[in-house]
Amino acid sequence: MIASILIADDEEEIRNSLSMVLKDEGYRCTAVADGASAIEELKERSYDILISDLKMPHADGIEVLEEALTRSSDTLTIIITAHATVETAIQALRKGAADYILKPLDFDEVILRIENLLKQKKLVQENKYLREQIDQEFNFNHIIGESKPMKEVYRMVKRVSDVNSNVLITGPSGTGKELVARAIHFNGKRGSKPFIAINCGAIPKDLVESELFGHKKGAFTGAISDKDGVFVAANKGTVFLDEVGEIPLNQQVNLLRVIQEREVKPIGSNQMIKFDTRIIAATNKDLEEEIEKGEFREDLYYRLNVVEIPLPTLQERKDDIPLLAHHFLKKYSKELNRPVKGITSDAMGALISFEWKGQVRELENIIERAVLLGSDDYITLEDLPGSIQESKGDFSYDADSLEDAVQTFERHHIISVLKRTDGNKTEAARLLGIDPSTLYRKMERMGI
Repeated sequence: MIASILIADDEEEIRNSLSMVLKDEGYRCTAVADGASAIEELKERSYDILISDLKMPHADGIEVLEEALTRSSDTLTIIITAHATVETAIQALRKGAADYILKPLDFDEVILRIENLLKQKKLVQENKYLREQIDQEFNFNHIIGESKPMKEVYRMVKRVSDVNSNVLITGPSGTGKELVARAIHFNGKRGSKPFIAINCGAIPKDLVESELFGHKKGAFTGAISDKDGVFVAANKGTVFLDEVGEIPLNQQVNLLRVIQEREVKPIGSNQMIKFDTRIIAATNKDLEEEIEKGEFREDLYYRLNVVEIPLPTLQERKDDIPLLAHHFLKKYSKELNRPVKGITSDAMGALISFEWKGQVRELENIIERAVLLGSDDYITLEDLPGSIQESKGDFSYDADSLEDAVQTFERHHIISVLKRTDGNKTEAARLLGIDPSTLYRKMERMGI
């Protein structure tokens, strides 16, 4: 993208020469002769760079700088002047100027300063974008679910995010244990530091010690260089030990000592290395049962399980299935460039009544498949696998009374239509055949 530059200087020769030089460099330039004109330009459009003389008629460079910052914090300002003193330089920088250049101008220097500022701006914008992406993906307010079990998960995440206590996340595979671990990390005071996830079940048994604790060069065959274990590599941040129940019994005592002492000795080293790393573990096993069988150390279990966050199965949070389904629909419609608008009521009923043994991950895969293979504007019952189609006959909302069942179905249907209309309540009310005011009352009563 070509950067835009506004030049404000009452000296015509400088103004025109600078504009010509910068245009030759490929920049889009606008030049004005006084401060008032510069302020009017800033009111009309935004600029990447403002180059302003300090002393000008009608409004000086500081006033123009202040207007630029008021209009857009992304505009970077370079103040130029022939009347330089330490005081004026400090004043301009304190007011928010990005740089300060003396007259007579060296055009090569000006070009270099502009290039450096634009590089810095790009880096800041990229970091801001990455931060926003992280926040959007891992902020627990964006984890999909409104059911009571999920609200309890949100409450627990909020409580543990800013403390250092070890956390054990439990639940079947596919329930989102790593997503919750990341939410805890990125919403806490360690959020800007490393988050390292390691699947303990995927590490070859003879490499567990090396992966966790590190090694020195030459410690064993294949150790061609020093390597930090995950605890040291994630110093000041968080280590996520996924499927911690898979760690071999003979290594569990070493892990216990490392967690207790907060120091580690790499293989082949005589030196202990201190670390400040938060530990979050997760498992799909019943560790208390594993303890009874002699497969997991009881003392390690209690060391890891200072706070437990049990994740509900999809069967326990059926109210969330429409929200999850529409979330995945939107995601894969965009990724696969397939403009699917929604999910029919028959298809949604089948999704809700199906017993999801693969949990949320299985639901996501089914929606991706339906978006990819479907040929209509909406996912229909025929777009779903046969096993899910068959479940429609067993459709139930687990409500005892008829009134509860009707209200639950009504809530799901309203959510489905709202998703279909991208939240347009007027259009949703039209499709539902009710007045918008009636829809608002129902949404408030149902907590939508």
